[in-house]
Amino acid sequence: MAYVVTDACVKCKYTDCVDVCPVDCFREGPNMLVINPDECIDCTLCVAECPVEAIFAEDDVPENMQNYIALNTEMSQVWPPIVEKKDPLPDHEQWASVSDKFNQIER
Repeated sequence: MAYVVTDACVKCKYTDCVDVCPVDCFREGPNMLVINPDECIDCTLCVAECPVEAIFAEDDVPENMQNYIALNTEMSQVWPPIVEKKDPLPDHEQWASVSDKFNQIER
């Protein structure tokens, strides 16, 4: 079981999680991060670091966010690794409490 980055990350892209990942399994897209499920070791360290609670164990992804499981798998094969913390997106505060952002994902 891997961990999955979900809706709350879209248009925020906090990277606190990247700093604690012991296997560098995060990938960076234009406006969110994803986790490579083949590299994730289920250590759970990233979950507590996410300020918007965007990361879930695959078995615990909410029903309305199941599409993020496939998205993480797909985009982790395309987007480059991110191994250092960066600033969140400039308008992250406006988007932090918005939900249903799947259609806002930039690929």
